[in-house]
Order: sequence, then structure tokens, then C-alpha cells
Amino acid sequence: MSKSDDVSESESAYDPTSLEGVPEAGRARLEQNKQGLFTSDLSVNEFLLIKQAGFDPLGLVVGSSIYHIGIQISGWKKSQEMTVLSEAMYGARQLAMTRMEEEADQLGADGVVGVRLDIGRYEWGQDMAEFIAIGTAVKHRDGVMHRAPNGRPFTSDLSGQDFWTLLRTGHRPVGMVMGSCVYHVAHRGMMQSMAQTGRNVELSNFTQALYDARELAMGRMQSEAQEIGAEGIVGVDLQETSHGWGSHTIEFFAVGTAIVPREGHDEKIEAPTPVLDLS
Repeated sequence: MSKSDDVSESESAYDPTSLEGVPEAGRARLEQNKQGLFTSDLSVNEFLLIKQAGFDPLGLVVGSSIYHIGIQISGWKKSQEMTVLSEAMYGARQLAMTRMEEEADQLGADGVVGVRLDIGRYEWGQDMAEFIAIGTAVKHRDGVMHRAPNGRPFTSDLSGQDFWTLLRTGHRPVGMVMGSCVYHVAHRGMMQSMAQTGRNVELSNFTQALYDARELAMGRMQSEAQEIGAEGIVGVDLQETSHGWGSHTIEFFAVGTAIVPREGHDEKIEAPTPVLDLS
């Protein structure tokens, strides 16, 4: 599921000078960051390791999109992807990510580390959800370019420790990649349920439906990585959530950090150091 397929051209356009939708308080926050005061959601250990890797934190950056999620009807006995819902979930996350990256560009960042994607729902809109992307913008202090091939700041959901380890082994992140699939799992018929009562038997229709949905999400994530020329994806997380659509409609969401080799750096993997936990 490429962004061009699911989000309109106006929504997907990236503008490094844009502050669209950022309130006055948010713009004032970014101005304070530009003057040298950084904010960060990194732990102390993550902060120190990112500094040791040659990067300085510039500020916390945020992207938000409150999205109306459309309606799609599926047959009781039919397993199928709910494409309207898949496109909404994917497009809303992309909008939030784009706005977070645009805030990072305002700070002159090379990338955003420790990115997390959250979804919030509110009582005043059962068919609405807020999609939030948040992370810490960073810049290499020696001016080494670490941006993504498309010119945007790189994004990564790796921890500070994993980010430091990745750089030491001759690789770097180029961007978070993701794939979404909302799938309706067909119900079992009454006769089928009765025939399987008390038996050890595979529920093949459920197995196949969930298998198909996971593969669609994983495949779309991998396609995104190929589009940006990644060597591979690390830290993949495959999530399953119903989002209140009912027990038979599930979103499978795959997300990870796409990486490439660092130019001019040989791959050097040091031997692990055993640690004994005394707690």
C-alpha cells in the first residue's frame, strides 16, 4: 500500500517550510528550540548514547491528525480486507508522520529518533481518532549528512541504545516503514460450529483470514522499504487491534526501521560482553 495509492496528492505533499496546523504555542516552542533549549523524551541513558554517537538533540517534534474513519459493510460469512478502513488508518498515520518531519525540518534536524505512533479516541466522536507521531529531532554535530534518500529527515522507532549500536556496526536508519491491513474475519455458520463442538480441529477459515491479513500488512511494509532503497528492516513490530469495530474486524499494523549501510564505514561487530544480573 504505497502512500500515492491511499492519500491524496495534497495530503501527501511534503513541505519542509510548512507550519500548517501548528498553533501559536507550538511555533513558540520551536523558536525556543532554535535558540538552543532542547526538549526530549529520551531517557538519560538514551540521551548520553545519542550524544556519544555524534548527534545532538534539538527538540521534541510532534505531528497530529484527527481523522474521520469511514464505514464499510462486509458480509457475515465473507473474509475480506476492509479497504476503506485500511486506507484511513494508513493515511492518517502518514499525515501525522509528515507533520512531525516538517517540524524537524524547521529545527534543521537530520532525523527523528525514538518515534512512537499513538492513537487516541474521544467520546465526542466514535468514528474519529487522533493519530499522533512524536519523537526527538537530532542533528549530527560534525555536519555528516544522515538524511533519507528522499531528502526528508530520517525517522526511527529504535531506542537510543539500539540506534547507537546500529551506527557502530556500519549501518544507519533511513526511515520508519509501515503497512496496514484492516480485515473482516468471516463468522462460522451455526451448523459448522455445532459440528466442531467438543473436537480438536483447526478452524481453517480463521487461520487463513488472519494469515492473509498479516501477510498484506507485512508485504506493504516491505514495499515501502524497497521504495526508499533500504537494505533491510530492523525492530519490526506487528500489532493487532480491533479499534472498537467489533470482534471480527481487526487491524494488522506492521512497522519497523528501514536501514542502509553507512557510506565509508566498514561493518564491525564487536563480540558481546556477558552481563550477570544480580537483581
